[in-house]
Amino acid sequence: MLFAIEEINNSSDLLPGVSLGYKIYDTCGSIARSVRVALSLVNSNEMVASPAEKCTRPAQVQAIMGETSSSPCTAIATVMGPFHIPLISHFATCACLSDKIKYPSFLRTIPSDYYQSRALAHLVKHFGWTWVGAVRSNEDYGNNGMATFIETAQHLGICVEYSVSFFRTDPSDKIQKIIDIIKASTSKVIVTFLSHMDLDVLLHELSGHNLTGYQWVGTEAWIFDSQTAEGDINHILDGAIGLSIPQAYVTGLREFMLDVRPLNSSNADLFTEFWEALFSCKFRLSKSTEILRECTGEEDINGVENSFTDMSLMPIFNNVYKGVYAVAHALHNILGCNKTCDENKQLDPFTILQRIQRSNFTTKEGDRVFFNENGDPAAKYEIINWQPGENGIVNFVTVGLYDATLPANEQMNLQNKSIVWTQNSLEVPVSVCSETCPPGTRKVLQKGKPVCCYDCISCAEGEISNSTDAVTCVRCPPESWSNDRRDVCIKKEAEFLSYGEIMGILLTTASLFGTCITSFVALIFYRHRKTPLVRANNSELSFLLLFSLTLDKPSLLVSAAPTFISTTQVHS
Repeated sequence: MLFAIEEINNSSDLLPGVSLGYKIYDTCGSIARSVRVALSLVNSNEMVASPAEKCTRPAQVQAIMGETSSSPCTAIATVMGPFHIPLISHFATCACLSDKIKYPSFLRTIPSDYYQSRALAHLVKHFGWTWVGAVRSNEDYGNNGMATFIETAQHLGICVEYSVSFFRTDPSDKIQKIIDIIKASTSKVIVTFLSHMDLDVLLHELSGHNLTGYQWVGTEAWIFDSQTAEGDINHILDGAIGLSIPQAYVTGLREFMLDVRPLNSSNADLFTEFWEALFSCKFRLSKSTEILRECTGEEDINGVENSFTDMSLMPIFNNVYKGVYAVAHALHNILGCNKTCDENKQLDPFTILQRIQRSNFTTKEGDRVFFNENGDPAAKYEIINWQPGENGIVNFVTVGLYDATLPANEQMNLQNKSIVWTQNSLEVPVSVCSETCPPGTRKVLQKGKPVCCYDCISCAEGEISNSTDAVTCVRCPPESWSNDRRDVCIKKEAEFLSYGEIMGILLTTASLFGTCITSFVALIFYRHRKTPLVRANNSELSFLLLFSLTLDKPSLLVSAAPTFISTTQVHS
């Protein structure tokens, strides 16, 4: 932030003749302290101001940069809303903050979790993981992000075996219950919506258990955090994959940060604390009575490697940089700056907010900065994979991109071959409740379990299924029959009996026997045709009937055979 302000103040093109000032407060991650700090900024009072003092003075700040976390931002934005003072966060991603009715003055330079949650669900679906576990931080960021993920995952046919939450201050027995749930689960993929601080606590508890072999899926909060990687001494997170803010570079920022000299700085108090924390030393003027090592102010910052000099956080730095410039461009437009600015123009917080919301400019690095109607920027992510490097150092390798501004079928672009999975495997892990049902079977849900858990039942005779995971079997047409695998209908073949088969012999014998009996009866009628009995029975009609029966026996034999076979199909 200081780098951006100094750059703007030294610029002749942006706010010429106008200098930006600032006040810096540390919220210490506390929601209550965040609100207190915000009210102090609005009232232009110091932190020791009386709580009973009324908010009668005009606001001295034109915008507030921060906070890092979502929960403090929701509290600050709630308080700042009525004053219309812009609150621009560089790292608060909770989708809840996009609600302009609740938080009308909130904006951010990092995409909303509305997009990240959906991107994670599509990432899980891409790798065929339909049975996953979920662990989240028990605060706005984790609860809202995971809720959106689960909703999207269900629409994509993904089942969540368990969803648990905790906060870093929770007692160890609660975290132990989460570990027990993970141990008892059958899913091999764990999706997280955790802050890096909560994940550090979980990793510490997991270190005493043999919980390797799980595929971790992470968010921007920790997937690109070098301190988290260094703290994973048991390699629990090896092969993790997740979404991160796209890489960025701000020209001159590294040199500015490494050229800090506290004794020569106009912000001596601020940089003195920074210097003492950086080198674990104390200046003689420091109020601390504990002297670890005396600071000279000439220590070589280039030789220090820690979180203060970690340039891998440049994407986050870039978000802060863009936020400061958004405010500067808004003020530039309001003051009607050309070669000079109208310094007498009264600044109105609501006007500044509207101008920032309509910001549309390009940074010196070529990044376009703008906000949508919800105060969010365009959602673009890099897909990061943790891969082993030299000396046990984790390499954060970009294996794909996700761009929510593209059409749905083009948003995700992955290079699967370059991914290293858990336990350094090159094969995609499998995490399903039930294996895929092959053709010839149908799915039957297991009672009391999610839809991803089912049994595969073979189709009945005369029915088939020709696709995987079929819900029902289809009956074959009347002239067809199912094959042994029950995946194809085959046409029935008409087969005729031969006279050499037992059935053929029996039918032939029966037919000949009937013919002989009929002929014998006809012969008797003929010999006694003159008798009164035969004449009384209409001898002509009797002879005609007997003759017809004699001729009908062979034809009955011929016609009955194929009819009988067609109703008793013999399967190949």
